[in-house]
Amino acid sequence: MHAFRGHAYGPPESLVWEEFEAPPLGDGEVRIDVKACAVNFPDVLFVAGTYQVKPTPPFTPGVEVAGVVAESKLDGFAVGDRVASTLNGSGGYATSAIGYGIGTYKIPDAMSFVDAAAMTVTYQTGHFALHRRAHLQAGEVLLVHAGAGGVGSAAIQLGKAAGAKVIATAGGADKVKTCLELGADLAIDYTKDDFVAVVKRETAGRGADVIYDPVGGDVFDKSTKCIAFEGRILVIGFTSGRFPELRANHVLVKNYAVVGVHWGMYNLHNPALVREVQADIYRLHGEGKVKPLVTETLPLAQAIEAMKRVASRGSTGKIVLVP
Repeated sequence: MHAFRGHAYGPPESLVWEEFEAPPLGDGEVRIDVKACAVNFPDVLFVAGTYQVKPTPPFTPGVEVAGVVAESKLDGFAVGDRVASTLNGSGGYATSAIGYGIGTYKIPDAMSFVDAAAMTVTYQTGHFALHRRAHLQAGEVLLVHAGAGGVGSAAIQLGKAAGAKVIATAGGADKVKTCLELGADLAIDYTKDDFVAVVKRETAGRGADVIYDPVGGDVFDKSTKCIAFEGRILVIGFTSGRFPELRANHVLVKNYAVVGVHWGMYNLHNPALVREVQADIYRLHGEGKVKPLVTETLPLAQAIEAMKRVASRGSTGKIVLVP
């Protein structure tokens, strides 16, 4: 098999395309001929050695794949099945990958491999965040930061499917347009307008009931100024590069909650729920309520370039690699 592998931590350019013998398949695993692999911001952190879990070299990035089962030691899965998988934390930038039981799903016949590869991590993160952690209700106001990105675009769609009024932030006119096309009721260009003032104006001073924040840093700090009474700020990630510091007295006085969302922990603590959530995402896709914003499909050979675009925020939606 072939894969992009890192032999030491570093930038995307440190990855090397090389051939090596495929590892043996263990019990409860499937070997997948990869037909599509989504690119995510954490892939960059994974390669750099700054992600929550540091890989042991040699390692291969890429957690979201879709393809065809080539070998199976997993009950219920047979050779030829069309599947999507979150793998076991890595390994997708390759011609072949190993999926495990908790994170491997049969995909609907009508779903493309490209869509399937882009509908696990970001959509599960959004689903768990909005429904399990924030208990988003129909009619509430949801503010989604970085709405034109892979994580944000999924949250906009899931929020609308739940009946919320969705306000999104994005940088630049093109990304604002993308948020509106995804279904946002209002999109704010944060490079021109103060989102705090706009949210307060649109909610008659009340603020947003739920704020979905994959950015952190200054965005989190400003979000605390436009969160509603009994609101919930969802901490998704820190693409800004700065971990914000929370003032507990402010949380108390304004009576809001700050809620952490680590999708991967559900695979350890409640794997049955993960499967239920993925089934609901596929249902929503089948009903036309969600569809991943895949703005580019690039050859696997261009994986390094794709990672650099994601790292620089030069991409919109998701980039998916194909053979």
